[in-house]
Amino acid sequence: MNVKIEQSWKDALSAEFDKDYFIKLTDFVRNEYLSGKTVYPAPANIFNAFNLCPLDNVKVVIIGQDPYHEPGQAHGLCFSVLPPTPIPPSLVNIYKEIQNDLGRPSITHGDLTSWAQQGVLLLNATLTVLAHRAASHVGRGWEQFTDAVIRTVATRDNVVYMLWGSYAQRKAEFVDPNKNLILKSVHPSPLSASRGFFGNHHFSRANQYLIAHGKTPIDW
Repeated sequence: MNVKIEQSWKDALSAEFDKDYFIKLTDFVRNEYLSGKTVYPAPANIFNAFNLCPLDNVKVVIIGQDPYHEPGQAHGLCFSVLPPTPIPPSLVNIYKEIQNDLGRPSITHGDLTSWAQQGVLLLNATLTVLAHRAASHVGRGWEQFTDAVIRTVATRDNVVYMLWGSYAQRKAEFVDPNKNLILKSVHPSPLSASRGFFGNHHFSRANQYLIAHGKTPIDW
């Protein structure tokens, strides 16, 4: 199957594209778009996280659950939105922690493209969603595909995994903590951020680890 995804990922994940689950998933997603339903993100952005962050560039993995499902939000990177879309609440809290952790000024937009270009894989577990219907494409095969993505990254050492919330932690539970830095906390959602996301210092800890292993730190 000819999947339009960045070449290093295409090579690494080629076995997935011919599996029955992925063929069924592709048919399902294509039909959702062609049926006239509003599906996010736009088709060209489904694999945006991979196209902006080739496999060899991955330094940090952040795992989200589901794309944003309101207009003008999802563009293929977890937690990220393009201006002029208002910054979503979880990302507001992520920025608060960056400000407190690193002392950098407040960020006024929600576009995390620069993170991806520096080697942060901003991976949602499910890569498409119907408008106004959270989790509407859960259980259709995306989770199996993104498990394969994480397993592919996990064959490499000295990667930082930022696992926020129990879902992300389960999603990457097979990653070797002896060969990578695994950072865990509650989710940055307003419902949980005050219970351990604020003050987790994940951003400075990630950069310290990258520097210690000869890698350029992320400009958060």
